[in-house]
Amino acid sequence: MPHDLAEIAALFELPFSDLMYRAQTVHRRHFDPNAVQLSTLLSIKTGGCSEDCGYCSQSARFATAVENQALLSQEEVVAAARAAQARGATRFCMGAAWRGPKEKDLARVAQMVRAVKALGLETCATLGQLRDGQAEQLAEAGLDFYNHNLDTSRHHYGEIVHTHTYDDRLGTLKKVRAAGLKMCCGGIMGMGESRADRAQFIAELAALDPPPESVPVNLLVHVPGTPLADRSDPALDPIEFVRTVAVARLAMPTSFVRLSAGRSQMPDHLQALCFLAGANSIFYGDKLLTTPNPESDADLMLFEKLGIQPLALVVAPPDRKTAEA
Repeated sequence: MPHDLAEIAALFELPFSDLMYRAQTVHRRHFDPNAVQLSTLLSIKTGGCSEDCGYCSQSARFATAVENQALLSQEEVVAAARAAQARGATRFCMGAAWRGPKEKDLARVAQMVRAVKALGLETCATLGQLRDGQAEQLAEAGLDFYNHNLDTSRHHYGEIVHTHTYDDRLGTLKKVRAAGLKMCCGGIMGMGESRADRAQFIAELAALDPPPESVPVNLLVHVPGTPLADRSDPALDPIEFVRTVAVARLAMPTSFVRLSAGRSQMPDHLQALCFLAGANSIFYGDKLLTTPNPESDADLMLFEKLGIQPLALVVAPPDRKTAEA
């Protein structure tokens, strides 16, 4: 497993077929190559965020078409979770557009986590920056994963976000780990970063101890009204995106690498290359927070063509922790 920046940068320079062969070989050591984990993401509180992330449709600083929506009720969230589970999702992710949750809101989210967990789904939340004690409250409620992306390299970060720092993000990730939660942490490709930035970004993820169990690799969605909507940089080359997936797989061999935002822009053959490169998770459902996603039926048709099966959730027996103790 490559550990340092020089090793990871060297992977990007490999001939494409060599890189793919290495990534697929490592992938098969740790995962079923024909199984993909399905997660569904729901926006439980939409719009009105005080931050200025340049890609985000939900920032109050940008004039986008997104309408603000208050925190959903627990009944609405559970209904959405049941529907996702019926379609085959094994993890349900709840996202709220906040700089960070207030205590009264966190208490409500904790109740949602408990209710979704009771359905037999894995739970994930992305609520912004966490203060001391908040990760522990979520862990006590039964949360499995906390999502907080690094977005890009430390070098390029200042071109994208100005209202909180890279170290602020790493601080939240430390709180997540200290509370015993699993980590979901990735970034967005195609925001004008260089290949060196992509290597630095992956090196930063791989250096986390341990690395994130789940690594979302997003392709920028150009949302009208955001600063990155009309940037003049050429679109990220599709083969470069596949290279990024493959390098992430090699740098983090036991992590789930998830194709996330931007899949609606990817033809079937590009997604197939990403799965060959080691991607083994997707966001499943027709919307990701506020941006479009392929319809569930389209994903299932693609899986059928590729001989891929959705990964089933393995639930531990209720007495397992007691027996281990």
